[in-house]
Parts: sequence; C-alpha cells; structure tokens
Amino acid sequence: MELAEQVEPSTRNNLNHHHGQGNGMFACVLTRKNLCLHRNIHTNLSHTLIRTLSHTQSSLCSPFQITFYEEKNFQGRSYDCLSDCSDMSSYLSRCQSCRVESGCFMVYERPNYMGSQFFMRRGEYQDMQRMMSMGMMFDSIRSCRMIPNHRGQFRMKIYERENFGGQSHELMEDCDHIMDRYRMNECQSCNVMDGHWLMYEQPQYRGKQMYMRPGEYRSFRDMGMSGMRFMSMKRITDMC
Repeated sequence: MELAEQVEPSTRNNLNHHHGQGNGMFACVLTRKNLCLHRNIHTNLSHTLIRTLSHTQSSLCSPFQITFYEEKNFQGRSYDCLSDCSDMSSYLSRCQSCRVESGCFMVYERPNYMGSQFFMRRGEYQDMQRMMSMGMMFDSIRSCRMIPNHRGQFRMKIYERENFGGQSHELMEDCDHIMDRYRMNECQSCNVMDGHWLMYEQPQYRGKQMYMRPGEYRSFRDMGMSGMRFMSMKRITDMC
C-alpha cells in the first residue's frame, strides 16, 4: 500500500490545513516586508522630488538667480542668491566660482556693497582667474546686488566735482570718453534720474567699474571709491 494511502483522512486534512496556514503566514510576512520597502522607497523619492521641485520652482519664479561656490569649477558648498545679499560670509567662507542662472548682478569686494565691483551677466564663471581675465580686479566676493530690468529712457547727469559742483552734462546715451566729448577731466558726483548705469575708470569702458542705480551720488569717496576718476559711462541694457 502506498504511503499516501496509509495516512488517515483526518491527519491528511490537518496537514493540508497547517500547510495552507504556513503558506499564508509566509505570504503575509513577504507582503508586509514589501509594503515597508515600498513605503521607504516612496518616502525617499517624495523627499527628493520635493527638494528638486522646490529648487526648480524657485528658479522659475525668480527672474534673478546667481549661485556661488566655495571651490572652483562649481564644487564645494554653494549658496543660491535670488536678490541682494549684503554679506555672504554667513553662507560661504569664500567664493571661487559662480553661475548666473538668470538676470544680471553686481558683485562686490567687501560686505555692504563696498569696494571694487564687477558686472556679471548670465553665464558660467568657473574660477577667479577667468573672472579676473574678464576685467574683475579683486579675488574675493563678499556681497552682491541684483540689477533690475529697465524699460524706457536713460538719463544721468554727471558733475566734475563732488557735491554736484563744477562742469556738468546730462547723458541719455553711452559715453566712451568724457574728455573727448565734454572736455571734462573727471567725474566725481552724479545724479541718476532714469535707468541703471555702469561707470568705468578708463575710456572705452575699461578698468574698474561702479554700478549706479537711480539716486543722487554726492561723493564717490563715500562709496569706497577714493581716488577714482571715472572717464566713461554705459547704460545697462542687458535683459538677462
């Protein structure tokens, strides 16, 4: 007689019953493990997606964004700036590269928008040497200011002396050399009525720069530009 036939029907039923329970319990354990794994994966993906969407949304919502990096070639700690920043030292110990994602910015050698300045339009600046080869005359960025887009006329009145003294002339266009055009030896104060301008130390838009937004500037020395003589002026027309 076969072994299967020797097993009593009741015993066989019990075995089948326990065997079925075992399969059910095993399946239940697997289901719980899969569920936990699925939840962990879903949570991690959700957090990653939220961070990505937040960064993308902030980039899309803001027309101005510049990212600073502690190391060259966009390495190390970074700081995303969407507006003015008077002191970057609380975010980064130094800046060796930066990327202008959108808009135009002025970067400064010292906190509170003081010291030497450099105009940056949309693009990648992978190291300080590249920035300096483009005309930047300092090797440390400590503050930055966004430059709003301007539509409309440009007007600025320049003065030969501080406190709006001496010879004066009103500009509505770029001027590559105030000596050639107006017979002015230098410009030491100005009043910007409309638009945003860049002033340059030398003719033909060369040398140190200074960003001028609408307002009265009675003395460039008070802005950390002691001894500077500005000889050319250019309108900021970039719509970065």
